[in-house]
Amino acid sequence: MKLYLASTSPRRRNLLNTLGILFEVVTPRFEECPTELPPGEEADFFAEQKARSVADLCPNAWVIGCDTLISSEGEKLGKPSDDKEAFAILSKLSGKRHQVMTAIVLLNTSDSSLCRHLEVASVTFRPLTEKEIRDYIATGEPIGKAGAYAVQGKAGRQLIEKVEGDEEAVIGLPLKVIRGWLKKIMAS
Repeated sequence: MKLYLASTSPRRRNLLNTLGILFEVVTPRFEECPTELPPGEEADFFAEQKARSVADLCPNAWVIGCDTLISSEGEKLGKPSDDKEAFAILSKLSGKRHQVMTAIVLLNTSDSSLCRHLEVASVTFRPLTEKEIRDYIATGEPIGKAGAYAVQGKAGRQLIEKVEGDEEAVIGLPLKVIRGWLKKIMAS
């Protein structure tokens, strides 16, 4: 059976490429809209909906769906749409610890069975000056990224004091879980 990644994220595609397996990327047809669900449940719901949204395009296949959400002091922080939103998010994260929740699902489109996993990591930002935040925003890196930063980016990495947990999950795709799922698939 073929493997598909239901994601438009180049970071997720690059991470999955490191496993040396064949897969195709398909754009999910699911639009994310904020919900009243707690952060981890919302990420899980979005990941599943992304995978299911392309199931008809991927018959008799495995589809990976993923979503990453940031939670800081009980508030969900999404992807900034402009520099003003990025500044507000980064200001909230400055000098604080927050949680990064990455949900992944593996959908078997031949029988609709589903594996799911939620990986939670903590990231602590060092205290940032207004100039540091504006300089980081000027790199363009924050736009379209959950929490307005990229842990794997050279500029984004400099904002971070500490990462506790799976750094690949912070980037958006916990590979150790996917490796385990694929080993089970290949063994059966």
